[in-house]
Amino acid sequence: MVPPLESPLAGAGPTENAGQRPIRKRPNRLAAPPARAVTGIKAILFVVSLGPAVRLLVGALTDQLGANPVEFITRNSGDWTLIFLSLTLAVTPARWLTHWHWLQKLRRMLGLFTFFYALVHFTTYFWLDKFFDLSAIGKDIFKRPFITVGFAAFVLLIPLAATSTNAMVKRLGALRWRRLHRAIYLIAPLAILHFWWMKAGKHDFSKPILYGSVLAGLLAARILHGAWVRWRAAPARVPSERAAASSR
Repeated sequence: MVPPLESPLAGAGPTENAGQRPIRKRPNRLAAPPARAVTGIKAILFVVSLGPAVRLLVGALTDQLGANPVEFITRNSGDWTLIFLSLTLAVTPARWLTHWHWLQKLRRMLGLFTFFYALVHFTTYFWLDKFFDLSAIGKDIFKRPFITVGFAAFVLLIPLAATSTNAMVKRLGALRWRRLHRAIYLIAPLAILHFWWMKAGKHDFSKPILYGSVLAGLLAARILHGAWVRWRAAPARVPSERAAASSR
């Protein structure tokens, strides 16, 4: 889905050009596992990621979701949407820190699970809460701000999920694909705003603050890393050249 925020078609690592700050090629800090191990990790991650959905299904079939099952499913699927959104956005910073480039192979799966739990969240509202009453849903979207921003975030997720395959990356082209998937930078704050306004009625902001802080930190890490990369790529001036320029 959504993330990856960097195209898999992007070029190789940085090079040293004349007039630029020297960029040293750092070795991997941690040894990358073999391809077979990565496949195993992906399989385990897939099974674990399905766990919350299985729990909801079993709870619904055995009537163990409490006095208000619809509210439980809505709340639980919303929480897991934010958790998987955070995990998806955490992959790239984790790769920067560990130099484990194979982590990118997990990002698409995590992104798709973000969409999956968002779909469960929306479907619960659309089906179990409103019983496909389009008129009532339309009124909610236009009159209740937390529904408005939540609906907007979900709609923005749809094209990201639809273009998550390698075939779509090639069809759109790396540049257009990256631009489209930058919508995640809008989706994340909209999701937090949706959660914040939903909790405002109960004056319970502990979880919105927690998820908001995590997502803000992950987005800030991208901004800082981008600034650092631009600084490293900027032309380096030798002190003697500065002195010569100042004497003119």
